[in-house]
Amino acid sequence: MPPRILFQPSSLQSLPGFALRPSPFAALSVTPCQITLRTGSAEARERRRHDPFLVEQSRQRKAANLARRKVLEEERETALGDPVHSKHTPFVQSLEDLRTFAVADALNHFVSPQELHDALEYSQHVTTPFPNPSRDLVDPQLEKETEAKRFQEQENTREALQRIVQLANGNTQDRTRVGIQRCIETFGRHHTDTFLPSKPAAVIHESAPIHLPKTPRAGPDTGSSEVQVAILTMKILNLTQHLKTTNKDKHNQRNLQILVHKRQKLLRFLREQERGGPRWQHLMEKLGLSDAAWKGEISV
Repeated sequence: MPPRILFQPSSLQSLPGFALRPSPFAALSVTPCQITLRTGSAEARERRRHDPFLVEQSRQRKAANLARRKVLEEERETALGDPVHSKHTPFVQSLEDLRTFAVADALNHFVSPQELHDALEYSQHVTTPFPNPSRDLVDPQLEKETEAKRFQEQENTREALQRIVQLANGNTQDRTRVGIQRCIETFGRHHTDTFLPSKPAAVIHESAPIHLPKTPRAGPDTGSSEVQVAILTMKILNLTQHLKTTNKDKHNQRNLQILVHKRQKLLRFLREQERGGPRWQHLMEKLGLSDAAWKGEISV
């Protein structure tokens, strides 16, 4: 390796055609008091950390920002509403009554009040004995006692059947099933198509393919977006009431987050499909949901 040659400034000046130019900063005399610290530099951060006046200013700005953020969040919640809880509409109140056994018309075992009444009337008609055609051979006192005994047995039977089919004697699965049936009967297309108009028709281009009409629905509607949103709302109400008493149930807190986000996706899809029409308005008003249930990011 050849040896390196170090040139000194004096030796450079002796070279032909070389001349040292004066530095443009040579005439500037900078004192330590005139140095301006660059914002965000390590020196500036160190100065702010040791200066009590700057520390207090930073604390005041942080407190003001947090207060302003809290005010903005409250304004947003007031404008959009609560993404989880629903308003107390008559339908929501009926779902809460199922949970607290405060309903009188809801029966268990897939029995309706009219069916129970018809069954009891038929039983009474079948068990009624035929009158004796020969009235001269009938003991009026015995006939009266027999009729009173038969009436008492019918009353006991009626009370026993009412206790058996009463929803208060059922479990949580029975109440959930009755609530799902109520959601299907209220929001199913087989029921809402009778009084709600269809969505506005889209403009179809002449070159668009022609689609065949859909097959008519057979039986009650159980899979439409409105029914699924109503069922999810019922489950969300049950979980929120449960979590009010149990704050350490992390498993159900996670389940609540999943249900809320599922409902949000269904609401967005339904709003896009119905274009904000009467079916969308009917669902939101009946369930007492606000715009926060489908708009923006939801954090539970």
